Amino acid sequence: MLTYLQAIVIGLLQGITELFPISSLGHSVLVPEWLGGSWAHLVATESRPESPYLAFIVGLHVATALALLILFWRDWVGIVKGFFTSIRYRRIETVYEKLAILIIIATIPAGILGLALEHTLRTLFAKPLAAAIFLFANGFILSFGEYLRRRAPKERAIDATVLAESGATETDVAVTQQVSKRDAVVIGVLQTGALFAGISRSGITMVGGLWRGLSREEAIRFSFLLATPIILAAGVYKVPDLFGPNGKGIHGQVLVGSIAAFFAALFAAKFLERWFQKGTLWPFAVYCFVFGGASILVFGFDLTRWVLLGAVVLGGFISGLAIVMSKRAKANVA
Repeated sequence: MLTYLQAIVIGLLQGITELFPISSLGHSVLVPEWLGGSWAHLVATESRPESPYLAFIVGLHVATALALLILFWRDWVGIVKGFFTSIRYRRIETVYEKLAILIIIATIPAGILGLALEHTLRTLFAKPLAAAIFLFANGFILSFGEYLRRRAPKERAIDATVLAESGATETDVAVTQQVSKRDAVVIGVLQTGALFAGISRSGITMVGGLWRGLSREEAIRFSFLLATPIILAAGVYKVPDLFGPNGKGIHGQVLVGSIAAFFAALFAAKFLERWFQKGTLWPFAVYCFVFGGASILVFGFDLTRWVLLGAVVLGGFISGLAIVMSKRAKANVA
């Protein structure tokens, strides 16, 4: 049975790791397995066709999506209006009409593959060793993103007339100027990688945005906007599980965990928006290499004792190095 302490810890973990580019699904598998005991039992049930732990995670997804909706409510009011005006007048002209279409296009690939393959992929790959391997691979994705970030434009010319008439933010205008429908398809296909536990949705869409020419601020904003409908839809689709046999006896834990996830997601989104004004992806990439690599050794080769000590020493050294590199990058920007 899921305890309230476990609900709070996993809720906080979900809210942070869903938006940090380090994979919430991967951490929902790896962290309980590292803790062992009743925590590890939660992971063992996740790959089953009927899983109370999965039903609990669904509630956390809805809470995370609600946090993003509230944080970016002005954007979403404009996007929803833009969607309906584009249908009513059969046009795609304004900033929010364009943004609505881009989000829909980028959401379709993940939506289709999620419906078709989510259960199969969860059964095969929502396991500690597989999640560790994909998390390690996520480090390479973020490293490539850091290479792209250094090449990304630091400033972009914005059409002042469009900005004034639309009422949108400069970032939203810039996204619609830079991202084409074809780019949205590419970013949407990349987003399907998050179906594998260990690959970060926010990370891979951010890197996709950088690849298609967005600046780091534009990429993180577009990443958050893309995450909202797919996370919310995934949660709502599975909500009936909470009111069936899988949700029996854990409604209180779902509520407590969802509250924790909601506030953690608010914190994570605000932190990342500030961080990526000058910060880099290196600390997140290093974290994926260290935690993913240590998990591979633990769950693939059963080297638990030595890895625990080695991971702490190596992780501290490399993370410190990453922070130094990040500070140098900030100094160069300044």
